[in-house]
Formats: sequence, C-alpha cells, structure tokens
Amino acid sequence: MKRNGCIACLLLLMMFHAHAQFGKNCELRQFKVNLVNPGLEYETALGVNTTFNLKAGLQVALDPLVPKVYEELGFFPTVAAQYRYYYNFNTRQRNRKTIYGNSANYIAPAVAVFFPEARTIDNTVVKGAFGYTGLVTGLQRSYDSGFNFSVDAGAAYYMGQFQGAILPVVNVGIGYIFSEKRWCVGR
Repeated sequence: MKRNGCIACLLLLMMFHAHAQFGKNCELRQFKVNLVNPGLEYETALGVNTTFNLKAGLQVALDPLVPKVYEELGFFPTVAAQYRYYYNFNTRQRNRKTIYGNSANYIAPAVAVFFPEARTIDNTVVKGAFGYTGLVTGLQRSYDSGFNFSVDAGAAYYMGQFQGAILPVVNVGIGYIFSEKRWCVGR
C-alpha cells in the first residue's frame, strides 16, 4: 500500500510538472532538414525557454589530427546535441518580432561525435571517432514558409586519438522545417 501511495504522489508531481510547462515560449517540437550540412535535426522543448536539439548527418569540421588544423577541414558523418537556453523571447515579443520556430538568440552546452573513415595523416593510417564538448552562443530564425537558419560559435574541448585541445566551434544551418508542433505564445 505504501508503494501505491508513492507511485500516486510521483504521478501527481509529474502532472503538476507537465502542466507547469504549458505557456512555453518554445515550439514543442520541430523536425528540420539541413541543407548546408546535409542531415536531419530534431528540436524539442524542455522548459519555458529551453530546448534539446539533436542533429545527425554530414558536417564540415576541424580534424584535430592534421598538422594544419585550421586549413584542412574534413567532411564527416556526425551526431551532435545542444541544450539551448533562449534568452530573448520576451524582448523579441515586446518589439513585435516573431518567435515562431524558436526565432531567438541562445547559449548552449554542445557535444558532437564525428565518425570519419580511415584516413592517412603523416603516413599513418588513422581510424576511430573523435568529438568535442563545449559552449556556444548563437541565433536561430524561422519563417512561416518553413525556411530556417541558425548559426552559433564558441569553444570546445576536442578529444579522441590525440592530445586533447581547446579549439573553436562554428555551426551553420540552413534548411526547412518539415514537421512541427507549435506552442509559441507569440507569432
């Protein structure tokens, strides 16, 4: 009986938490196709001004194993995630600007894992994944037509089959929202 009471309290708490999440500024969820770095992206609201963004596809990236890191970019299969906090929804609404599709500025912890094919660097065959974890700041804009773009930049700690290093991160996305569940307070 005590167990059933705990389960009932837990369910009640979850219902209050779910109800408290209504009135979000963020879209509940949206699926996007990215054309610059070909792939799919999913963004879902977690709180009033926070979302979880997950991307999978091909991405241009630094390859920390090459001698000239900033001159020799790679194009790798990638899985990346960000926990975005949008900090200017209210300002945009006061200025009568749309917040549709999470059109706002954000800061986000970011992680990514790259899965390159075997490649030869300095006469050595290199295999295996590498990744980064860091912090970025950026902006996203979406339009009623479904057109969407985002850009963010920051720094991250890259790790893999090499000595770790802090390097810059820049992500650019231009694409189309092909499925959405709207809950924006302001259009």
